[in-house]
Amino acid sequence: MGGRHSSLLLLLVITITCFVSQVQSQIIWPKPRTFSWPHPQATLLSPTFSIASPNHNYLSAAAKRYRQQILTDHHRPIVTPLPNLTASTPLLQTLAITVSDLTAPLQDGANESYSLSIPIDGSTAILSAETAWGAMRGLETFSQLVWGKPSRVAVGVEVVDWPIFGHRGVVLDTSRNYYEVKDILRAIKAMSMNKLNVFHWHITDSHSFPLVLPSEPGLAAKGAYGPDMQYTPSDVSRIVKFGLEHGVRVLPEIDAPAHTGSWAGAYPEIVTCADMFWWPAGVEWADRLASEPGTGHLNPLKPKTYEVVKNVINDVAAMFPETFYHAGADEIIPGCWKADPTVQTFLSKNGTLSQILEIFVTSTLPHIVSLNRTVVYWEDVLLDPEIKVDPSILPPQSTILQTWNNGSNNTKRIVQAGYRVIVSSSDFYYLDCGHGEFLGNDSQYDRQTVPDTSNGGSWCGPFKTWQTIYNYDITYGLSEEEAQLVMGGEVALWSEQADPTVLDSRIWPRASAMAEALWSGNRDEKGMKRYAEATDRLNEWRYRMVERGIGAEPIQPLWCVRNPGMCNTVNSF
Repeated sequence: MGGRHSSLLLLLVITITCFVSQVQSQIIWPKPRTFSWPHPQATLLSPTFSIASPNHNYLSAAAKRYRQQILTDHHRPIVTPLPNLTASTPLLQTLAITVSDLTAPLQDGANESYSLSIPIDGSTAILSAETAWGAMRGLETFSQLVWGKPSRVAVGVEVVDWPIFGHRGVVLDTSRNYYEVKDILRAIKAMSMNKLNVFHWHITDSHSFPLVLPSEPGLAAKGAYGPDMQYTPSDVSRIVKFGLEHGVRVLPEIDAPAHTGSWAGAYPEIVTCADMFWWPAGVEWADRLASEPGTGHLNPLKPKTYEVVKNVINDVAAMFPETFYHAGADEIIPGCWKADPTVQTFLSKNGTLSQILEIFVTSTLPHIVSLNRTVVYWEDVLLDPEIKVDPSILPPQSTILQTWNNGSNNTKRIVQAGYRVIVSSSDFYYLDCGHGEFLGNDSQYDRQTVPDTSNGGSWCGPFKTWQTIYNYDITYGLSEEEAQLVMGGEVALWSEQADPTVLDSRIWPRASAMAEALWSGNRDEKGMKRYAEATDRLNEWRYRMVERGIGAEPIQPLWCVRNPGMCNTVNSF
């Protein structure tokens, strides 16, 4: 009986603690680094509430947007906060923003720190930041401190906040399935709500080339799924501007030399194994032409290749102000290059496939750098077991590697080699995993007995739960010095089985979990993982996101949200 009573008492303590914590933290996501609300009180927000913002192209637009949102949201929390509504306190009339450096650009290393003070006496609330981008983060925090109808705002609040990691992003693949501009804008809007700051746009792949380029219009004309499934320069300009108004960088990726089958419509002479069946009958896996349906690699031995590639690079650099250029360089499949006669001749003269990749990198990387861009590659360019380049041709000062295999092991290999790294481990951060494979005649699903579901039927399964994402430490196993080279992380939605109909629910609120882990961490003041406390806040945050037009999926039954702590466990699995 003693053990049972102890468990019940522990459950009661957990429930009370979670409820008090929820009231105290006022459901801010991601949780601020420091948040003080010693005497929870609230006052009414004036119907004529205003935000006084310095004149800045993008911050002014954000202030106008947030004012409208704050006055019209009328969020109704699932668990009602219980601060004292101070009837004698004057209505809050104004939030005043001060920014130290209005010229700081939105780029890697931008200062996103801010402080927020909402006094009890009803005088002006103050939001101070070093840059416009930090001010935007503070506006989001302020907006989450307003709720109800009529609108209430928490008072007696002091926040000092800044991110742990400067790079916090989402990868979206728009080649395999097309997303309209409005869908991309909605994704960026949701990113801003979660204080994420990099929209990594994987624009092209073997399946389609939807980007219209002034110097190479034939690539989209013959490589897109259709004229209504293209992104024009004006579309790009709109997306980039929208990103700036939300404090989100738009990082373009044009993957090459692999993943380029869609280039063959315009330039069949520079693409090897284009439109061939990806894994011919009777062929060993090692000799396949692609790792999934959709073949085609650029041929680095053809001079014409560089004429086209440099035009593409020039146009993309002109269309996107972002200082990073993602050049891909992942998944070079030996069989695809070997299918080409010019490659066969090169190999017959004792050349290697790695040398061919080096030819491509040394012919393109300097050109990208000459345009004042830092080059980002997927880790394969350095770590692939078969086809990779010598580190001497990848200068660390102008090269960043993005890891997606082997979890923390590959992160460590990259930083030990002296490179900065962006973490996108497929074991933790791939949002498409666990939905099965997409092959049309896959015999592994023809079973009458209980199938092996350990991997969710997909290569990167199982499904990555929000807890899996939240609890992942991207500097795990690194020394303090090595950890300094970890720039941050990106969750990724590859679109073999995703399109606009599932965009919101595949990304949110799981990307929110990464957003908090990279902003303020996944541990409490005592160094303990705080996923139990985070559950109640994420539940509430998910409902608020839905109210704001983001179709985030639920993480628990509504009963759990209304009974904080009751859906926890007091036992270990």
